[in-house]
Amino acid sequence: MNTPYLSLTITQIIEEIPEVKTFVFGGADAQAIRYQPGQYLTLVAHDAHGEVRRSYSITSAPAAGELLSIGVKRIENGFLSRQLIDHARVGDTVQTIGAAGFFTLPEDLSAYGQIFFWAAGSGITPIYSLIKTLLHTQPNLPMVLVYSNHSPQTTIYRQELIQLAMQYPAQLQVRFIDSVTPRLAEARLHRQLLEDLVRQYAVVSPDEILCYVCGPENYRRLCLYGLREVGVPADNIRQETFSTTKVVSKITPPDTAPHSVEILYQGQVYPLQVQYPDTILQAARNAGLMLPYSCEAGRCGNCAATCLEGNVWMSYNEVLTDRDLARGLTLTCVGYPVGGDVKLEVR
Repeated sequence: MNTPYLSLTITQIIEEIPEVKTFVFGGADAQAIRYQPGQYLTLVAHDAHGEVRRSYSITSAPAAGELLSIGVKRIENGFLSRQLIDHARVGDTVQTIGAAGFFTLPEDLSAYGQIFFWAAGSGITPIYSLIKTLLHTQPNLPMVLVYSNHSPQTTIYRQELIQLAMQYPAQLQVRFIDSVTPRLAEARLHRQLLEDLVRQYAVVSPDEILCYVCGPENYRRLCLYGLREVGVPADNIRQETFSTTKVVSKITPPDTAPHSVEILYQGQVYPLQVQYPDTILQAARNAGLMLPYSCEAGRCGNCAATCLEGNVWMSYNEVLTDRDLARGLTLTCVGYPVGGDVKLEVR
């Protein structure tokens, strides 16, 4: 069985707020990891039942010359987050399969005149990397961050964000929304407040605004609907989810017959036989081929592959956009071959 793990040494641990820490990594493997701002790092651990994979947003900005780092929030029943927050020490090593994710900047930003970031709670972690990167690489692109939390004391990176806004006043504006404020109309983000904020801070028309949204599901839904209502095109809205809850699908593929699936991965070709109810990822794992994955729920995009031949039907998709699908991208964790044999390339 192939085990494409890299070992990262923890060189620094920073407590941002209670139960949220930044872990900074060093070592040769950390320097070898190539990533884009907005992506996440998938860590690998083992429990009594076998391998456990969890993804954490990268908070460092390569353009700023920062060492690789991730933000971790302690989850009450989280196997890996509890280990990291409660027990990890400087000098410890962790295993990873590397960086992935689609919550990234477009290669060409010329079509956009402004970027709005919408974050709630720990949803700031990937956005923090994006903001720092843009401040170093796009000095003429104005940005607005709207960041919702319970209180100033529970706001991750609050002082760092205030400092960045002071250092780059012509480029970055930050609006904190704290639910403890006595001004009830501004205590939580709602549809009218969102529309008011866009009108207040926008310096270009809605179709020139690029938006990034990260937070709980209800928060993201509010932002998506609200942004569409003020005229921001759907293709201009990127969202990231931290949920790994598997969606139970009662829909079976239109074709449940066995098919050959050829996978090109790390310079080698792996032939598989895949038949429902096994997904392509499950069939690969059963054959001893460890492909990239994390959530196994169609939510994170770590298992994404490019379909070179044939057709893959997905039972659920919360990460690939219409543009991604048009490029042939698919998700192996919820993907089934239909209508014949399939050829995939996994990066």
